[in-house]
Amino acid sequence: MDWLEYENEAVKDGYEIICGIDEAGRGPLAGPVYAAAVILPKGHIIEGVNDSKKLSEKKRDVLFDKIIEECVCYSIGSASEQEIDEINILQATFLAIRRAVSGLEIKPDCALIDGNQKPHLDIEERTVVKGDSKSASIAAASIIAKVSRDRYMLELAEKYPEYQFEKHKGYGTKLHYEMLEEYGISPVHRKTFLKKLINNE
Repeated sequence: MDWLEYENEAVKDGYEIICGIDEAGRGPLAGPVYAAAVILPKGHIIEGVNDSKKLSEKKRDVLFDKIIEECVCYSIGSASEQEIDEINILQATFLAIRRAVSGLEIKPDCALIDGNQKPHLDIEERTVVKGDSKSASIAAASIIAKVSRDRYMLELAEKYPEYQFEKHKGYGTKLHYEMLEEYGISPVHRKTFLKKLINNE
C-alpha cells in the first residue's frame, strides 16, 4: 500500500504544501468535536502511523508526540457542544476543520480530507473516503484529533466525575446512558443528541 499516493498525486498536480485533515468526536453525546490539520515533510511517512481507531490508546499517545516532533506544523480546532446544538454536527465539524486549518503556521495550498464532504476551505479540497487508513497526512491528523479530544474529555471527567467520562469519552455506551438516567443532562452534553431523554424529563 502506498501511504503517499494522495499526497504525491497533489504534488504532481502542482500543489506544494499539502495538509491532512481528520476529525474526532462526531458521534458522542457529550463534549466538543475536534479536528486536526497536519503538514508532513514532503515524502515523509511517520513509522507506525495508522487510522487512530486501529491503534491502542498507548500507541496513539506515543505517536502523538512523534507526529508533533516530525511534522512541519500542525493545528487543532474544535467546536463546542453549544455550537453543535446551534448549527448541527456536520456544520460544527466543518467549523472545527476550518479553525484547525486557519491555525496552521504555514498556509497549505491543498487539503486531503477524510470522508466524502468538503468543509468549504479557501484552498484546493480533496476528499478521501477512509482516508485515515490510506493517507499518511490524514492518518497523522486522525491521531492528533483523537488524542487531543480524549485528553480534553479526561479534564471534563474531573469536572463532572459522576458521568465517568474517562471511561467512555462521551460516547453513548450503556454506562453513559445509566449515568444520564441517574444524574440528568450536564452543561457539556449535546442537547440535540438527547432529545428523547429531555422530552422524558
